[in-house]
Amino acid sequence: MVKLLIIADDFTGALDTGVQFAAAGAGTRVLTGELPDCSRLSGEIEVLVLNAETRHLSGGEAYAIVYRAVRRAKEAGVPCIYKKTDSALRGNIGAELAAVYDAGGEKRLHFLPAFPQMGRTTRNAVHYIDGIPVNESVFGKDPFEPVKHASVLEIIAEQTAIVQHPMGASLMNDEALPEGILVYDSENVHQMRNIAKCLQERNELICCAGCAGFASVLAGLLGLCGTQPKLPVLTPRLLVACGSVNPITVAQLDEAEAKGVTRIRLTAEQKLDPAWYRSAEAKMLISEWHQGCEREGILILDSNDPPESLETRDYVFEHNITLKELRLAISRTIGHIVKDLLDDGLNATMMITGGDTLLGFMQYIGVTELEPICEIEQGAVLFAFRYKECSYHVISKSGGFGKTSFLKDLHQKLLIMQEEKINAEAI
Repeated sequence: MVKLLIIADDFTGALDTGVQFAAAGAGTRVLTGELPDCSRLSGEIEVLVLNAETRHLSGGEAYAIVYRAVRRAKEAGVPCIYKKTDSALRGNIGAELAAVYDAGGEKRLHFLPAFPQMGRTTRNAVHYIDGIPVNESVFGKDPFEPVKHASVLEIIAEQTAIVQHPMGASLMNDEALPEGILVYDSENVHQMRNIAKCLQERNELICCAGCAGFASVLAGLLGLCGTQPKLPVLTPRLLVACGSVNPITVAQLDEAEAKGVTRIRLTAEQKLDPAWYRSAEAKMLISEWHQGCEREGILILDSNDPPESLETRDYVFEHNITLKELRLAISRTIGHIVKDLLDDGLNATMMITGGDTLLGFMQYIGVTELEPICEIEQGAVLFAFRYKECSYHVISKSGGFGKTSFLKDLHQKLLIMQEEKINAEAI
């Protein structure tokens, strides 16, 4: 029986939140598209994560999608709703919180936006990224959805008139709670866990919101635990497909390239002309990239231009391509390339960066259900899926997560896992 519905606004967010419960042993599935009838799902599924894909929609569209999902879940008897928000507060925060509040029928929605494990903290209702107000961080310069305010209350108030209450970082058991959207501070996991425990004792965990940070402390409190999954042995061959423009991810690619990893930068035509990936040239290059990944053990496919290059900007201007069309074209192209590499026989662990890119790939292979397994590194989710009767493993990572050495560290971890498997088999 589904005991918890998580509604995320993008694909990587759905995965990095769902994996918090999968890692604790709860039966967890991540779905794309419309919410199915929860009462008819497998009894093994306790946590259902819906990728509502509302990050880039208007506030009204996002509200309608989230409201409909919450109503369907409540009608099916799902007891708890969790609205997953972006850890940097991008997207339709106010509209989606309002939708959960209105559709859920509860007097309060408890919102803990922090993710202290990843340097996202909230103090006095102001959100920080590694100590910098979020609107002054790299997320304030995001080309698609820049964060304009550091105040969580201001961000919410842009899209809803529902009353908000800053609650601080602690909650007393005898404290009377107001009605509306309650916004909590958190600068460490200890504070977050104490707030969650107090809410549980009041039976107030049935309508909550936050990112993967708050979700990570909920599994035990909601009784969503079981046998923890074993980390599978992954092939050490690594294909990295990047559709993220986040400077943190770009720095990770730069460092990997500086240490000798081959980095294929897609040209503007390759990224943006839908005729290209159907061409003979594309077929030839994909075969070459397949061979290169097999030979070298790690390969990067990158949608970012070289520093100081204006190629993509000029192409976009010349062809009157909007930002939305640019984003969708890049995810579409990378999705096609990765699919074609699999069809060409590539046997590799894949890492796909950027929610749009990951979703584009899943759409092109026709997969709508994923099984989260664990976080292979902080902020990097390992999940499994089946395609053409074969099982594959993919690592997803939000663009803003990870150290600059992330890719090389990940590849080294895969090599160590393979070596340990060989040694174990030899005993």
